Amino acid sequence: MTVWDRPEPPTRPVPLDRERIVAAAIALADEGGLEAVSVRKVAARLDAGPMRLYGYISTKEELFDLMVDEVQAEILPEEQPGDGREALRILAHRTRQAALRHEWLADLLGGRPVLGPNGLAVAEATLAALDGLADIDTVMRAVETVSAYSTGAIRREIANLRAERATGLSKHDWQRASGPHLTRMLATGRFPALTKAVYDGTDVDAETSFATGLDWVLDAVAAKLTRPPT
Repeated sequence: MTVWDRPEPPTRPVPLDRERIVAAAIALADEGGLEAVSVRKVAARLDAGPMRLYGYISTKEELFDLMVDEVQAEILPEEQPGDGREALRILAHRTRQAALRHEWLADLLGGRPVLGPNGLAVAEATLAALDGLADIDTVMRAVETVSAYSTGAIRREIANLRAERATGLSKHDWQRASGPHLTRMLATGRFPALTKAVYDGTDVDAETSFATGLDWVLDAVAAKLTRPPT
């Protein structure tokens, strides 16, 4: 029986339900990452005994599933996208925006799908917009391809944000600090392609990089999502 199917125990003197538990867990994760989330810490946040929480969740993994599904409500499009490409584009951008609000989400992307009501609604909205564009196997590979790109790009962006906080150096501060070493290495002539990228390439922000890469992936996917002849 999944966590969504299992009934909640009756209310006791301190009000407690899955909604409160999940809200407290998300608040802890937003403050300190997934390592800040434990049944004991969530219970303390709610002024409840840890054992009471096990009437609502069996494991920390179930709690993570509930947290991800709650954030999926932020990813769900506000209205049905007009076409398949737009559906995939919106899904990727809204996932990135949710991960920037809840950085811990990046650590849980890419695994088994969460089967909660919000996660299922996101999947339904996406597949409904792609319905009829190709056979279902092609549609599923299209969704997986865009998801793989967005997950990787989001994780890279979050990793860079965490590195900035851990080192106290912004991206440009780090580049300046690393500049002398990189200049010496490039001057050896052993890395001509990298030298060209460093000196001739255009530096873009994370949002532009994400959007550009996503458009390229969507262009490739669009070539596979062609309506069958009628």
